[in-house]
Parts: sequence; C-alpha cells; structure tokens
Amino acid sequence: MTKQDLVAGAAESAGVTKKAAGAVLDAVLGMITKSLKKGENVTVTGFGTFRVSKRAARTGVNPRNPREKIKIPAMKLPAFKAGKSLKDAVR
Repeated sequence: MTKQDLVAGAAESAGVTKKAAGAVLDAVLGMITKSLKKGENVTVTGFGTFRVSKRAARTGVNPRNPREKIKIPAMKLPAFKAGKSLKDAVR
C-alpha cells in the first residue's frame, strides 16, 4: 500500500476529497516527524508508539577492503512499536 492508496481510502471512508485527506495525512506525518526530531515519543492509542532509538558508535569493516576497519558514528533512528490492538488485528 502506498501513500496515495492511504489517501484514497481515507477520502472514501471519511467522505471528503482526496486533496483534503492528503492534507490531513501530510499534517499528521509532519507532526510525528517534528515530535521525533525533538526526541519525544508519539503514542497513537490502539495503533502503536513511534520513538527515537539510539544506536551506539561502533567499529565496522569496510566492504571494499575487509581488512580495513572503519568507525561508524553514533546515531538516532526512528522506531515503531505496535500496540496491542494492531498486533491482535494482524494475528
């Protein structure tokens, strides 16, 4: 399913235009992104929680030259944990 499929489905379910549904979806995704940038968790009850996961710095191997070691810096990554209702629906 693509973003356009989501917009079309939401527009049909809510009885609004695709343009309006697309604007709402963009606004929701934008708010989730802003909150994650600030380091805040976003919980959608019954669906799941978006959070920021921290990955520590580590030493890796250069794929072009396996004998060469490279340093991989620490970074933050977005993560999602599904809620109980979503898990039950998928099972």
